[in-house]
Amino acid sequence: MVTRSTTVLAAVFVLAALVLPNAGVPLSLGAFLRIPVEGLVVVALLLVLPGTPRTVLAALFGAVLGVLTVVKIVDFGFYSVLVRPFDLVRDWSLFADGYGFVRDSFGQLGAVGAATAAVVLAVGVPVLMTLAALRLARVVRRHRRPAAGTAGALAAAWVVCAVFGAQLVPGAPVAASSAAGLAYGRTLQVRDGLRDRQVFAGEAAVDAFKEADTDRLLSGLRGKDVIVSFVESYGRSAVEDPEISPRVDAALAAGTERLNAAGYASRSGWLTSPTAGGGSWLAQATLLSGLWIDNQQRFNDLVTSDRLTLTSAFKKADWRTVGVMPGITAAWPEGSFYGYDQVYDSRKLGYKGPSFGWSPMPDQYTLATFQRAERGRTDRPPLMAAIPLTSSHAPWVPLPRSVDWHEVGDGSIYGPMEAAGKNIDDVWPDPHKIRAEYAKSVEYSLDTLVSYVEKYGDDNLVLVFLGDHQPVPVVTGAGAGRDVPITIVARDPAVLNRIAGWGWQDGLKPSPQSPVWRMDAFRDRFLTAFGTPGAAARSRH
Repeated sequence: MVTRSTTVLAAVFVLAALVLPNAGVPLSLGAFLRIPVEGLVVVALLLVLPGTPRTVLAALFGAVLGVLTVVKIVDFGFYSVLVRPFDLVRDWSLFADGYGFVRDSFGQLGAVGAATAAVVLAVGVPVLMTLAALRLARVVRRHRRPAAGTAGALAAAWVVCAVFGAQLVPGAPVAASSAAGLAYGRTLQVRDGLRDRQVFAGEAAVDAFKEADTDRLLSGLRGKDVIVSFVESYGRSAVEDPEISPRVDAALAAGTERLNAAGYASRSGWLTSPTAGGGSWLAQATLLSGLWIDNQQRFNDLVTSDRLTLTSAFKKADWRTVGVMPGITAAWPEGSFYGYDQVYDSRKLGYKGPSFGWSPMPDQYTLATFQRAERGRTDRPPLMAAIPLTSSHAPWVPLPRSVDWHEVGDGSIYGPMEAAGKNIDDVWPDPHKIRAEYAKSVEYSLDTLVSYVEKYGDDNLVLVFLGDHQPVPVVTGAGAGRDVPITIVARDPAVLNRIAGWGWQDGLKPSPQSPVWRMDAFRDRFLTAFGTPGAAARSRH
């Protein structure tokens, strides 16, 4: 009885692995009621091969199927956060980032538990699958005639279902070949990943501004303080999804009125981010470098190059360049690549309050400290600052609230807010609650930026703020795209006149008809708009 039960479990385990849908297909009973052609082929080979080759085939089949099953499971995780499959060549470093996110959001115990489960899964599934395949191979050997008859009948059914395209669940044909398709697709992915370094090197070699004349570079912004702020997870869904947009759109409308009352004008458009759900550093690198950085391999190659970034362009043109990085909690050698004169990571910002979920500090504290340390000084040249804001980072609870700017202090004021805030366990089981808290977090970040301009703005302030990427699919739903809003705010009319030809919408909210550019196009468009004509002439000759 035990032997029979073990055999049944082995068969169910192997069959489930063969027909497990790829990420993007809903998991349901119908998705598993399929006939896997790979299983039929292996059974046929087991029926004709002699002893040792049969055992080797079964072991190899089980091991490969186990690895493919782990890849499928990892894909489900990647799709739920980054809206794409796991890359076997370029994504290994993201596991460390995932560990850090779980630790900062759920605590050290949760992170250790998740890491332990991942290791057990990665090792255990291939081992168990190999043992299951070997057991089934022995069963096929002992019951050759019934195995051959069953395999023949299923093969005929597979052909009929394939001819008629039978599906019980959309995207999951009854005549299944998902395991073979996954193996083939990942082989091509590995090939493309290995080739991508050469492709990227060719793209990076083309730079119209690398040898730009310093006196013409960014001449249209001389004397201005320029802040480029990345608003975490501020995507198109925030301003167009009916469940999220009412709160965010109200904040944008109110912000536009407040800025207009303070003498500022603004224009907005769309950029397509290279990432979604996470990977903020890829989006930031794409915008600042003018290169499409959609994976960690490209990022690593970029930051070891001499590519001219927006920040290094400002530095070359005699701005003081500052990076205010509240999300950086350790050494950050990439800062020198970007061309910062000064980097303020979380350890240098002097924050004495609590973290809010993953976010190490509230956005208002980040901007207040930047103002005290840099922009509030009188003995300084014009500033260019890159400031990622983190309060709208998942998990979006608890959230800080705005205070008077003179009350921000060292951040101690935020202690009671964090203690009284919502708990992640009360929000994350319910997608509607998650979306509500996401909308509140974006509203807070946008209101903080507007309030900063009202409080500390002057004729020489130019603010560029944009989303780094869309939030995770639990917020956006399927098929949301990768577009993010971008806005330029200035009091000096000459600044916005420089971008009059871009077709952007007046105000803080881009219209659905506003143009959409890839994020890597922004650097060249910005340098062209705000430089003297001919600034890049040398590099074209």
